[in-house]
Amino acid sequence: MLHWLIGVFINTVLLMAIDGYFDDIHFSGIGAAFLASLILAVLNAVVRPVLILLTLPVTVLTLGLFLFVINAITLMMTAGLMGDAFQIGGFGTALLASIVLSFFHLLVQKAIIEPLRDRS
Repeated sequence: MLHWLIGVFINTVLLMAIDGYFDDIHFSGIGAAFLASLILAVLNAVVRPVLILLTLPVTVLTLGLFLFVINAITLMMTAGLMGDAFQIGGFGTALLASIVLSFFHLLVQKAIIEPLRDRS
């Protein structure tokens, strides 16, 4: 449970950073970014595996790059569920944001989380 909450917190910080970087992405506040992070975590746990299974041939054919499209879809779904509190300008913006989110999640995982686990 603690790892999940840390992931939600990291995602909140990354979403707020992306809000400042992309003009087409807007959160109404830090609370909206936290709520978006929670919704995104639930969608990633429930919907994302189904989407991956349904698009497995395309994912294999593109050597996994289609996973960025799936991440963009879950990001768009999150924005759709949140209404005016979280807005994304379009699918292209969501795709770029999903690539940036994935990259920074990888950096955080390798630079912070794995070294902390190795200490334990």
